[in-house]
Amino acid sequence: MSRIVVRGNFERLGAAYPAGPIIVAMNRRRLALSAAALGLLGSQAGHLFAYQLRFGAAAHQIQSTGVHAYFPLVVKTALGVIATGLIAGLLLVGLARLLSGRRVRSDSEPSYVSLLATLFSLQLATFAAQEIVEGLVSGTSVMSAPELLLWGTLGQLPIAVVAASALRWMSTRLESAVGLIRDAIGAVLRIAPVSAPARPPYATPDIALLMSWVAGSSLAKRGPPSSLRISST
Repeated sequence: MSRIVVRGNFERLGAAYPAGPIIVAMNRRRLALSAAALGLLGSQAGHLFAYQLRFGAAAHQIQSTGVHAYFPLVVKTALGVIATGLIAGLLLVGLARLLSGRRVRSDSEPSYVSLLATLFSLQLATFAAQEIVEGLVSGTSVMSAPELLLWGTLGQLPIAVVAASALRWMSTRLESAVGLIRDAIGAVLRIAPVSAPARPPYATPDIALLMSWVAGSSLAKRGPPSSLRISST
């Protein structure tokens, strides 16, 4: 169905069936789970950035050998999951805007400072725990608390700033986008005419039609014999 038809159906349904307010933001549980997942995944990007700042060109070699041999696979997986989630969210928002013909907005937004504090704290704690475990497994000296705080802040804070902005933007639009898509599909299903099942002609003939058939067949049998009709020609 074309975009114009879908948009027209959506507008007519909105006028005919005034629905309740659309859910415009994630609930606290979903937002907390999203922040936790994004914080864990983003901590790996912050870990990579912290090592780049600390070791420079040698960071890649350090993070791919010895006790850090697992890190390249982990960081690639984390970045891939983040990119996939972002693309999926953008596709949903774009589809909702295409079907509804208007911008996807929300009336309420979570606090950016709260999101930033949550993500940064989680990322910093993950970074510190990761460094401590790696030091214990390898038997090398672990960075002191001030060093962990310094390099953790330098590596994790920029990632947390970007992640908080993305999560805030997505959380205020994703639920609205899902609601708009659901309403648009409902508009098409409700307004589309339901075709009646095809009825074979003369499936149940009435008495008058049956009598006309009988009379017609009886008239067709009357007339001169077939031998006379042949001789006359």
